[in-house]
Amino acid sequence: MRIWSVHPRYLDRQGLTACWRETLLAQAVLEGATRGYTNHPQLERFRAVPDPLGAIGDYLAAVAAEAGERGYRFDAAKVHRRSASPVSIEVTRGQLALEWRHLVAKLEARSPELALRWAEVELPESHPLFAVVPGEVASWERARPGE
Repeated sequence: MRIWSVHPRYLDRQGLTACWRETLLAQAVLEGATRGYTNHPQLERFRAVPDPLGAIGDYLAAVAAEAGERGYRFDAAKVHRRSASPVSIEVTRGQLALEWRHLVAKLEARSPELALRWAEVELPESHPLFAVVPGEVASWERARPGE
C-alpha cells in the first residue's frame, strides 16, 4: 500500500489508479470493513488525526479531482465521508523527498516522458491534505533511503 504524500499531478496513469485503489482499501481498513492491512504503517498518520475517515475521504477526493482533470472517471461515490472542517496532516521534507525518489524511479521505468517532465523538480508539491514541515523520513515509513 502506498498512499503518496506527493501531489497526485505527478503520478502517471498507473500510479494514479493504484493510489486510488490502495486508498480505497485504506478507507475500508479504517472503517473496519476488512481484516487485512489493519496494522499497515501508512495508516498511522490518518489514525493520528481526530477524524481518520474524514481525512482519508479528503485524500481520496483530491485523487478523484486529479483523475477528473485528466478525463478519467473515478467513482466519487466510493468516497464514503469527507471531513467536516479542513484537515491538514504534517509530512516531513525527508518523507516527501524519499517518496519523490521512489516515484521518479517508477516513472523512469514505465513513463519516461513524465520522468523527463519532472526532471527539474527537486522536492515536489505535496498532496493537498499534507503540510510540509522540516524533518527526516517518517517513523512509519518502511522503505529506507537508498532502497
